[in-house]
Amino acid sequence: MDAMSAETVGRGLSAPPDEADLLAFGPHPDDIEIGIGGIVARHARLGFRVGLCDLTAGEMGSNGTVEERLREAEDARQVLGAAWRVNLRLPDRALGTQPDHARAIASLVRRARPRAVAVPYWADRHPDHVAASELLTNGVFNAGLRRYDAAGEAWKPEWICYYFINDSAAPSFVVDVSDDYEAKRQALACHRTQFTPAGGDAVQTRLTSSRFTQLIESRDAQFGALAGVAFAEGVVVKEPVVRGDLFRAR
Repeated sequence: MDAMSAETVGRGLSAPPDEADLLAFGPHPDDIEIGIGGIVARHARLGFRVGLCDLTAGEMGSNGTVEERLREAEDARQVLGAAWRVNLRLPDRALGTQPDHARAIASLVRRARPRAVAVPYWADRHPDHVAASELLTNGVFNAGLRRYDAAGEAWKPEWICYYFINDSAAPSFVVDVSDDYEAKRQALACHRTQFTPAGGDAVQTRLTSSRFTQLIESRDAQFGALAGVAFAEGVVVKEPVVRGDLFRAR
């Protein structure tokens, strides 16, 4: 699968993707917002170019059609200020089952040439999030191999940052998103079919419960409180974080 094929570009793409400082991936159209909506909004506000990529359209979800979910994702992109959003339309509940899945990711990374890539943390209650983490780790790694068969020239981001969706662990560091938390809330609200579905065919899910919003905000508030700010989003990196001194403020 060529990530930049005409078919893919025609499905859930806000603009033809070009280079980005930060490239964030999510398994489903609302996962980036849940995990790092504040980080995305903060980077965009600070002038960094942010690209978003949803691996699937969430077609196996209980609520919302594919068309509705793509529209909601685009609305959320605009709220967060990201430059573009693409949906690779990989099969929901079957991520990583074909070699061309990693190839599509590698092609996008090579085209976007990001400094940092954000992907889901590898431990999560949802099997798709676990599968996405492994698939994305492999796809990003493959993008840097000059002999790997994917579109574009080899590109290695500075690092991969793993973010939390349903669960959490001790983060390598947190990002203060206090000034951008309202943008995160507004972006999440764009996903109406997932959090506040209407209509006679809507079903109650874990996401429709107010407890899920509480889960997200309490986690971000806890990370924030530990760091002495209102809200923070935590990430994990696999490399040591190098600092030039022992002073907290620079």
